[in-house]
This record gives sequence, structure tokens and C-alpha cells, in this order.
Amino acid sequence: MEQKAVNPNNVYGKTCHLESMPLEVFQKLGIQVNHALQHEGVSFLKTLPDKSIPCSFFDPQYRGVLDKMDYGNEGGRQKERALLMQMDEVKIGEFIREINRVLVPSGHLFLWLDKFHLIEGIKEWFKDTELNVVDMITWNKMRIGMGYRSRRTAEYLLILQKSPKRAKGVWCRHNIPDVWNEKQTNTHAHSKPIKLQSALISSVTREGDVILDPAAGSYTVMQSAFIEKRNFIGCDLVGG
Repeated sequence: MEQKAVNPNNVYGKTCHLESMPLEVFQKLGIQVNHALQHEGVSFLKTLPDKSIPCSFFDPQYRGVLDKMDYGNEGGRQKERALLMQMDEVKIGEFIREINRVLVPSGHLFLWLDKFHLIEGIKEWFKDTELNVVDMITWNKMRIGMGYRSRRTAEYLLILQKSPKRAKGVWCRHNIPDVWNEKQTNTHAHSKPIKLQSALISSVTREGDVILDPAAGSYTVMQSAFIEKRNFIGCDLVGG
């Protein structure tokens, strides 16, 4: 059964108070909004103003366990993922530093991880940033994936907040469980759960705010933003 988000009342109140840059500012800078753009992500981020975005998602394109564990059996979605251009650790760090720059104070980065990177550690990615780990959600995809021993059924979403770290007036929804059940419905190798992303967007932003995804893949973040009546800025190397 898919996860249902109900009763979004907040013990701290129902309004998010983070100030983000008005949509018109991005448009005046010539930045296309609410489009699936074909662009290299780091160079795209460099066009965005400092402290302009309240919320960003980032799903790094790495092979992770495919490379490090050498499974040798890449079928289905794994084969599709392996064909995509890979990011090395240096490139991932560049993305995260630029996201840190464009986030408003107390803004959030939702970072997707596989089990390998979760265990091995990723502290170097956040070097020289103001980002703090504040929570994590396990996405149960409700299907069995690959694995030599245990079979993969989950991905992990690390929640980071730019300093100053606070929840009151910033995180405005308290009914999201830390294990989220949602079937993977998109056939793209990087497809992510639209309902979970929608719930997170509604937790930390207001209607009309701009949501960022600089490595958009299947553009599920854009779909989630539209569901919550937010605007979207983002790109991918292969476009939408």
C-alpha cells in the first residue's frame, strides 16, 4: 500500500517563513522557469544568484555499488543507469558547493544516496559549505532490486539544512514518516517518488516559491513542484 500523507498540522504552526527570491528576478536574469532544460548542471548553477532558492533536490549520477562491488550483472534499470554520464567525487562536490551558495539561510537540500555511499560516508562532499545533516528518509520502493546477499528495496534521502539550523517556522509539516512506501512508477533510471517529493516541498516552501534540481533526470521534482503549486528551475545533460 502506498504511503498516505494526512493531517499536516504542525506543532510550530502551518506557515513556512523562509524568504525566497521572487520569480520575476529569475525571469529578468534570463533564466527559464518551469521548463525541462538541457544544460550542464554546475555551469547552470553558476547563473543563479546567491541566497535565492529555499529548496533544492540533488540525485548524483554515480554507479556507486555497481562500480565498487563489481556485480557484473547489470540488467534492466541498472543497465540504463550505467549508460548515463557518471559524476566523480570532485564533480559531486562542485554541485553541492554551488547548491549551498544559492540556498537561502536555513534552506534545505534533499540529497539522494544509495546504500554504498551511506555506509562509506560522504563528509567530503560538504567540505567548505554551511550544510548540516538534520534528518534522513528511507524510500521503500516496494520492489526487489539487485544484491549479492541482501536484495536492494530502498534508497535513502539525506536531509540537509543550510545554517542557521532551525525547524520552527521553516519545517511546516510533521506527518512524514522516516520510512516512506511508494512504488516507482517512472521508467527512467533515476526516477524518484513524486508523492514523497511533493510532501517535502510542501514542508519547507510556500506556494509560488522556486524549487531547484540541477541534475533533473526524469524531472519528477518538476512534477512534484507543479503538484504543490510551486515553480521549478532545473536542467539535465539530456534535457527533458
